[in-house]
Amino acid sequence: MAGLTLTKGSNLSLTKSDPSLTKVHVGLGWDPRTTTGDAFDLDASALLLGSDGKVRTSADFIFYNQPATADSSVVHKGDNRSGEGAGDDEVITVDLAALAADVARIVFVVSIDQADTRRQNFGQVRSAYCRVVNQESDAEVVRYDLSEDAAPETCMIFSELYRHNGEWKFKAVGQGYASGLAGVAADFGVQLS
Repeated sequence: MAGLTLTKGSNLSLTKSDPSLTKVHVGLGWDPRTTTGDAFDLDASALLLGSDGKVRTSADFIFYNQPATADSSVVHKGDNRSGEGAGDDEVITVDLAALAADVARIVFVVSIDQADTRRQNFGQVRSAYCRVVNQESDAEVVRYDLSEDAAPETCMIFSELYRHNGEWKFKAVGQGYASGLAGVAADFGVQLS
């Protein structure tokens, strides 16, 4: 059964929608448009943020080269280098019950690897989405399908999970960055070396 589909800027209480929800997988998917140039390699990542809207340490930036938090509450399940095939291209699992109490939000980002060199952007990506699935039941709880109006952007914040009044909520964000992953990292306090 498909979950609720949200539009940009809307949110949903995961706690109210599925009170049993404690472990989720956040599935991110996309299809590159047919081009005559280089293949697309999109990368999903997650940033764990404190109440100040910044990462607590660089260990809060989860991606294919740093695939898990120290307590394994957030785990990146692997890099899909082509986006080919049906279903989720990359998955990040989150154990909501195991997250540190000072994590207020988790932001889910997708960036295009070597976008500037390959002259690629999200205007050349289609069918991009983010969805939250209950790991126990494998039921989709909520989904956000991104529109295809992000032509100059090379990185997108797809969505976020956040705590509000004791509940976990999902927000459909859809915010693009022409400055790529470096721009997102700078906004959220990640020190890239």
